[in-house]
Amino acid sequence: MAVKGGGDLGTGAILRLHRAGFRVWVTELPQPLAIRRAVAVASAVYEGAITIEGHTARRVPDPSGFLPLWERGEIPVLVDPEGESIQQLQPEVVVDAIMAKRNTGTSITDAPVVVALGPGFTAGVDCHAVVETARGHDLGRVYYTGSALPDTGIPGAIGGHDVLRVLRAPHAGRFRGVRRIGDRVAAGEIVAYVEETPIQAAIAGVLRGLLFDGLEVMPGMKIGDIDPRAEVRHCFTVSDKAWAVGGGVLEAVLKCLQERGILRW
Repeated sequence: MAVKGGGDLGTGAILRLHRAGFRVWVTELPQPLAIRRAVAVASAVYEGAITIEGHTARRVPDPSGFLPLWERGEIPVLVDPEGESIQQLQPEVVVDAIMAKRNTGTSITDAPVVVALGPGFTAGVDCHAVVETARGHDLGRVYYTGSALPDTGIPGAIGGHDVLRVLRAPHAGRFRGVRRIGDRVAAGEIVAYVEETPIQAAIAGVLRGLLFDGLEVMPGMKIGDIDPRAEVRHCFTVSDKAWAVGGGVLEAVLKCLQERGILRW
């Protein structure tokens, strides 16, 4: 099966499916914009490979590399922004985990089972099931009709902070980090630059996410994330939110495969 997008929430779904025994490959952009890079399989695009909670995702140049990695128990990551591998291999399941807050091209006809994460999709129209990604009572809930909650534009609160914990680009330009994921930072401390403009932490905590160095950013783009709970371990392990969303994806995949007679107990 194919998962489009290997950010931190997509990684929760990828690991749930991988652990359940499904052969998964991940499609990504040439320059992924994942912030929580330490727990995002998208990082394999830059680093060649990344191991997250004991599972390794590795970049491959083309689909011929999928089978050798699956046989080693690894997860292939392919730079494939147009989804050509999906058209070529016609998987039974496609999961849209791009998290663009809108549908960027996924169709309910892409596979026998199509599952999407978050707002921008309607179950029964764009896909067969939608998984809720908003923090709160319905996080991880699967909708087989209807849509997830709309995007509010306000980050979910962590440790009592929402907007202040997110670092954003003040203007367009090239991004450069000066601190690393897992570092403890104080309010007012410089953690990165966009061109020559410093980006300061608004609150104290642990730098949980930071954009990859050298990327071109646009005004207002998310470039970092500070966790005020200051637990360094949280920076390098899959979050409760990602696991919850991944559980919803696994439910949706199993239910839809059973209903179509593709999977039987």
